[in-house]
Amino acid sequence: MRKLITLLLVIGLAVFSTQVATASSGSQDQTEQASADSSTADTGDSFQILKKYFIDGDWRFMILVLVCLILGLTFCIERIITLNIATTNTDKLLGKIEDHLKSGNVEGAQEVCKSTPGPTASVLLEGLKAAKEGPDVAEKAIIGYGGVEMGLLERGLVWISLFIAIAPMLGFLGTVIGMIQAFDKIEAVGDLSPSVVAGGIKVALLTTVFGLVVAIILQIFYNYIVNKIDGIVNKMEEASITLVELMAENNIFK
Repeated sequence: MRKLITLLLVIGLAVFSTQVATASSGSQDQTEQASADSSTADTGDSFQILKKYFIDGDWRFMILVLVCLILGLTFCIERIITLNIATTNTDKLLGKIEDHLKSGNVEGAQEVCKSTPGPTASVLLEGLKAAKEGPDVAEKAIIGYGGVEMGLLERGLVWISLFIAIAPMLGFLGTVIGMIQAFDKIEAVGDLSPSVVAGGIKVALLTTVFGLVVAIILQIFYNYIVNKIDGIVNKMEEASITLVELMAENNIFK
């Protein structure tokens, strides 16, 4: 499922890039007409306006910002799907485990954990496996495996952070390039009229805007993912403490 989503996003990037490249070779009159009609545009026209501004910002450079957006969203979607799968009803899980522990059936409690998806069940399973070696060993097993599961939950966040940082940097780089283009035109024409520098300044502003918008979008997803991970980890810790207490109450430790 995750690979399919990634593939669809990559295909979408290729299609969009092809459309942008084709549109950029069109006449200037068509671009100006699209801008004039933007005040009465519907949803379909809004996409055309967005594509126009994308082209005006130099699509060969702006495509890098788009790549950051698509790859960043790919990692975000993959993490969100994974974390939703990893979310476990800990109260229900602990209730089933307690029913088995009351009768001294540690193997049955282990089977409950094995049949339950998510990191919380995996951590509790490690604690149950180490129960025969005493409470200290069980706690160490839970803590150790909990660190492993937390690392798996946070996998991919570094890439999302990277794209959040790179997108505005690319936008600022476009700003510098646009200003250089503006000064090149001034030097070539020998005139400081607004029409000479407007094109370069427009490129500078558009690349900055697109870079910041991409960073904002990815930052929102990043914060949601981090909050989701914190919630899972907190439930995992609470469930681990409860499990140790349950094993002590039911004399599971030898």
